[in-house]
Amino acid sequence: MLTRLREGTPDAADEGRTGAASADGLAVRGAPIRAGGVGHSFGDLRVIQRVDLEVEAGEVLAVVGPSGCGKTTLLELVAGLRPPDAGTVTVGGHSQAAARLERCAYMPQRDLLLPWLSAVDNAGLALRIAGIPRNDARARAGEHFERLGLAGFESSRPEQLSGGMRQRVAFLRTLMAGRPVLLLDEPFASLDAITRAEMQSWLADVLGPDRHTVVLVTHDVEEALYLSDRVLVLGSRPAAVADLIEVDAPRAPDRDSAVTSPEFMELKQRALRSLAEAAR
Repeated sequence: MLTRLREGTPDAADEGRTGAASADGLAVRGAPIRAGGVGHSFGDLRVIQRVDLEVEAGEVLAVVGPSGCGKTTLLELVAGLRPPDAGTVTVGGHSQAAARLERCAYMPQRDLLLPWLSAVDNAGLALRIAGIPRNDARARAGEHFERLGLAGFESSRPEQLSGGMRQRVAFLRTLMAGRPVLLLDEPFASLDAITRAEMQSWLADVLGPDRHTVVLVTHDVEEALYLSDRVLVLGSRPAAVADLIEVDAPRAPDRDSAVTSPEFMELKQRALRSLAEAAR
């Protein structure tokens, strides 16, 4: 839907050259992700049976599936936070867990903003951890507040922000890490329906000109189709790939028009059928 495989996006020949962190956190080229025959268990509980996955540099891939099927675990495997029991995972051509983690920025379901820090200091937290002086980190993060609809709230504490604004700060914090791969784990799950729709439109605008590689986990089929280039449908635990949907519906100028178009509705029905069949 975002048509994110733009001219100039790195191809497979660039795998070894992608992945460096950016000085300002945002001017980053995405890195490709490859997973072959990946499986994982927690003790005797098999969570992921076998997943084969290819995400091109600069692409947005959404992952949907039943609750408990291993979507979050898949993100953790990509990020190098967990080792796969079977198969291989590479990010930017690197298979070592530390190298994958170095190339991924992970945004969990909860915003996890630090209550004692201002919005701009929360957004620049990754820069501070990297050793950037506080004033420089504030300046770099603050440059993006207007773009993300946060201008005027730089000094606000998390308790003074709405749910949608907190998620924007959390997303900017993820971006400012300067990693080529963004792993988003149901970033809008805690929001009400109206705010969630607004945040989907906002994220689509942010990701449109962006060059990160993005893997988005969501339970919302409509959200997945609206924000991504492809949708990976996982079956019930132990998860395997049930469907892979190319989102080639024409992009409407606004979210309401996009999600009500005949092409979009056809893709939505296919995704729902795949989910229903995979859950049997």
